Amino acid sequence: MMISTKGRYALRVMADMAQHATEGYLSLGDVAKREDISMKYLEAIVASLCHSALLDSKRGKSGGYRLCKAPEEYTIGEILKAAEGGLTPVGCPECDGESCSRADGCITLPLWRTMDDMINNYLESVTLADLINGTVEAQPMK
Repeated sequence: MMISTKGRYALRVMADMAQHATEGYLSLGDVAKREDISMKYLEAIVASLCHSALLDSKRGKSGGYRLCKAPEEYTIGEILKAAEGGLTPVGCPECDGESCSRADGCITLPLWRTMDDMINNYLESVTLADLINGTVEAQPMK
């Protein structure tokens, strides 16, 4: 599984908004400068995050974007899923919740399901607050 640039940037945008939450609604121009992301790409990312109700928007002179809830209430999994559209490790229909005519005899399906569960469980266990507070620990390689 490979997280795309859109997913990585979505995490950076959400982290930036969390770090500047006390400033109220934030302009995309300011976020784009701080995070070195093009405005056009940032607009597409923010649209996905707003559509998933992760960000709130306000129009007008004092408008912009802000988090809908506290950083500790966001999981990294929900942010990445909003940006990526899903996080399954393979394009296997069974892993996407669709039925597959080969599922009964597929010897690799348990591997993909377990891997999918492990990824989702980990990403759902880490919050945006963990990320911005630096409390996400790197796991040693085996």
